Amino acid sequence: MRSLPLVVVLLVLGSLPAFAQTSAPAVPDARPPTLAPVEDSIEPQVTIRQREGDTIEEYRVNGRLYKIKITPLRGEPYFLIDPRGDGSFVPMDGPGTPGLSVPHWVIGTF
Repeated sequence: MRSLPLVVVLLVLGSLPAFAQTSAPAVPDARPPTLAPVEDSIEPQVTIRQREGDTIEEYRVNGRLYKIKITPLRGEPYFLIDPRGDGSFVPMDGPGTPGLSVPHWVIGTF
C-alpha cells in the first residue's frame, strides 16, 4: 500500500508540464509576410519624343500620364509629376521632394 501514494504523486507530477503548456498564451507567427508577385501590366509605358532639341520622356501606367522627364539640349534634366492624378504637373527637384527650395545665404566673405 505504500507504493500507491508514490504512484499517485508521480502521476500528478508527470502531468504538471502538460497543464503548464496548455495555459501558456499562443506565440504569434514571427515569419515575415510573403510578397505577392507584381503584375507585368503595372510596368510603365515610356514614350520618347524630340521637340526643339529637347528629349521628352512620358511615363504612363494603364494609359494615365503620371511623370514627364525633360532633358534639355543644354542643362540638367528635370521631372514633372502629377501628384494628385488630376493632370496638373509640378516640378520635382529630387526623389520625394516636389517643390523643394533650399535657401542659399551668404554668411560672410573673406
